[in-house]
Amino acid sequence: MIEARLLRQAKWANWDLLLVALALAHGGLVLAWPSIPLIALGLWWNANSISHNFIHRPFFRARALNGMFSCYLSLLLGFPQSLWRSRHLAHHFAREGGRDRPESRLAPLDIGAAIALWCTLLVFAPAFALTVYLPGFLLGIALCYLQGHYEHGRGTVSHYGSLYNLLFFNDGYHIEHHARPGAHWRELPQQRAENENASRWPAVLRWLECVNLCALERLVLRLPALQRFVLKRHERAICRLLTELPSPRRVGIVGGGLFPRTAIILSRLLPESKLVLIDLSADNLAIARRFVTGDAEYINERFAPDVPCDFDLLTIPLAFADDRRAIYRRPSAPAVLVHDWIWRKRGSSVIVSWFLLKRLNLVRR
Repeated sequence: MIEARLLRQAKWANWDLLLVALALAHGGLVLAWPSIPLIALGLWWNANSISHNFIHRPFFRARALNGMFSCYLSLLLGFPQSLWRSRHLAHHFAREGGRDRPESRLAPLDIGAAIALWCTLLVFAPAFALTVYLPGFLLGIALCYLQGHYEHGRGTVSHYGSLYNLLFFNDGYHIEHHARPGAHWRELPQQRAENENASRWPAVLRWLECVNLCALERLVLRLPALQRFVLKRHERAICRLLTELPSPRRVGIVGGGLFPRTAIILSRLLPESKLVLIDLSADNLAIARRFVTGDAEYINERFAPDVPCDFDLLTIPLAFADDRRAIYRRPSAPAVLVHDWIWRKRGSSVIVSWFLLKRLNLVRR
C-alpha cells in the first residue's frame, strides 16, 4: 500500500517540481515589480492552482519540506496556507461527505509568517502596504471569492477551455476534481464527466452568463454615441475581410434585428448586393427596417444552418444560439462571416474591438 502510494508520487514528481518552480518565480516577480495588478492576479492564480494542488497532494515526501513550502506560500499569499487548507478541506467535506471530518489544524509557522509579513510591511513600508499591497491583496481575495462562488453557483460546474486549463493546471475540471479530490491535476482530463454541468466561461468570468446580449443591444439602440462606436469598429473589420472575397450577389444576415449594424454597414459597402435579413423575432425585424436603407428583404423565421441556402455571403451574429462549431466545420454558404468572441479565431480573422471582446471570422467552403 505504502509502496503504491510512493510510486504514484514519484510518477508526478517532475510536474510537482514545476509548480514549486512557478511558485518561486511568482515570488520573484512580486519582489521585482510589486504592483496592485500583479499582487491581485498572482494571489488569485496561485491560490487556485499551486496552493490548491498543494492542499490535496503535498509536493514533497518529507514533512519538513512540506512545512517549509507551506510557510513560503503563506508569505507569498499573505494568509496562512494551513488556514486555506483547513477551509478548503471543510468545503470538500460539506459537498462530498465522508466518514471523518478533516482536522482543522493551523500551522504556527504559517501564522507566524503571515503576521511577520504584514507587520514588516506596515512598520518599514507603510505607504506601500496601504496603497499597493493591501488593495492588491483585497482585490485578489475578491477574485478568489468570485472563483469559488461561480465554481459552485449552480452545482459544481466545469470549464473545459484549453487556455484556462493550461494556465491553471486543469482547475477547470472542477466536477472531476470533486469526484476525485486526491487525483493529480494531470489525470483530470481523462476523468471527464459524462452529462457534465459545464460553462463556456472560466469561473471568475461566469457572471457574464447573466449579461444578456439582447439587453446590451437595446442599450446601443438608445445611445447614438454607442451606435457610432460599434458601426465604426465593425465597418473597419468587415472592410478588411471583404477584400478577400468577390462581390457577392446575395447576402444573408442572420439575426439582423435589434441594432442591425451588419446590415447597415453592408448596405453601404455592397450597394449592388441583395441583402436578406433573417430573424425569428418580427419585432426585431421592424426595428431593422428603420435603420437599413435600400431594397432589403426581411424573413421572419429561424435560420437553419444545416439547410442549403443560395447566399454568396452569410453573416452569423455573436448571439447565434445554434451550433457555432458546425458553421465553422461546414459553412452554410461559399463565404461566412462569423461574429465571435475575441479568443475564438477561425479562418481569416480580424479583431473588431478589444473593449467589446469581439472578433470577426471569415470561413469559406
